[in-house]
Amino acid sequence: MLSNSLKTYSFTLNKLILNTDIQDFIKNNIKSIPTNVLLKGTNFEGVSTKEIVAQIEAKKKCETKLPTWFSTPNIFYPNKLNIEQTSSEATARYKANLLSGNRLIDLTGGLGVDCYYFSKVFKEVIHCELNPELHDITTHNFKTLNTLNISTLQGDGLSILQDSQLSYDWIYIDPSRRHDSKGKVFYLSDCLPNVPQHLDTLFQYTDQILIKASPMLDISAGIKELKFTKEIHVVALQNEVKELLFILEKNYDEDILIKTSNITKSKDYNFLFKLKDEELAITKIAAPKHYLYEPNAALLKSGAFKSISESLQIEKLHQHTHLYTSDTCIEFPGRRFSIIEVIDYNKKVLKRKFANQKLNISTRNFPESIATLKKQFKIKDGGHQYVFFTTNHQGKKIVIVCEKA
Repeated sequence: MLSNSLKTYSFTLNKLILNTDIQDFIKNNIKSIPTNVLLKGTNFEGVSTKEIVAQIEAKKKCETKLPTWFSTPNIFYPNKLNIEQTSSEATARYKANLLSGNRLIDLTGGLGVDCYYFSKVFKEVIHCELNPELHDITTHNFKTLNTLNISTLQGDGLSILQDSQLSYDWIYIDPSRRHDSKGKVFYLSDCLPNVPQHLDTLFQYTDQILIKASPMLDISAGIKELKFTKEIHVVALQNEVKELLFILEKNYDEDILIKTSNITKSKDYNFLFKLKDEELAITKIAAPKHYLYEPNAALLKSGAFKSISESLQIEKLHQHTHLYTSDTCIEFPGRRFSIIEVIDYNKKVLKRKFANQKLNISTRNFPESIATLKKQFKIKDGGHQYVFFTTNHQGKKIVIVCEKA
């Protein structure tokens, strides 16, 4: 573990770190234990061991999240917190595919990963960053990445927008989910800057706004806080929801389109629906058939519980059980299983059946936790069988044993 002094280390752009011998040292020690490097120390003139270890730690965090940054020589890495809070390249690429035009301004630029991908679809991108140290680091990195159509400005994004007197095809904003007095927040009105409060000002400079919100934000709460919402995108990476994206269009008052996307290594799993269609959709409830379907994280977050059933013509196990079933196997945005057997929830029977077996346990609309069930029935993790403890169409507790289809 790093010392407290290293955790709070100021990440000022020390260009001596970019010297070839130091860059080679960082590259060669990328898999080293930080405390070992600290204890051993370094002898580079003008650069402390703490600075070098901080660069190693930060670069290491970029290996899978920001592979372009990781593999590009002479990148200067900011505080690890900046890397943790920034978009991944996968989600930044997703956002860039939604937009196009001549000029975009990012009011909360940060490390600039989103701007890097916006620069591939816009003629001009303006990156605003309040923190002067992060501004200097990002400016250097953009030059290193050879992005010639990004202008970096240091200061408050809203003030820069109002002072520019320009119009923009798009405004992008990723408000901070941390508030000085409230700590971690999830409502847009509690974020910094307060986007709902400034919407009228923003629409003086553009007709289209893209807002990146916390994946913890309740979608209905976001709709209530914002006006002119045209689209909402729920973006998951490897089945973990990473971003909620709100697209606003000036004076838009029609139905809201919601798109879910689960980006995986093999392919992207997408599902589209309209908010009003979800409200009007009718779901058929049925007993488990031959196949069982578990929606991916993006789909669950979107609330498309009736739309997915109606669209794919599959039945739901219970109104509040978000598992689906059918007689024939279909393409589905989530996991698919072939049902082996369905058992009534009987503790004595299950103890005899499951004791000391390796199983993959899940619960859906079930009162007991996974930890409790594993302890109660002496179930071990692993194996090729999947067991769902759930509630059926008659309101009875059941256990579904299945294999991946």
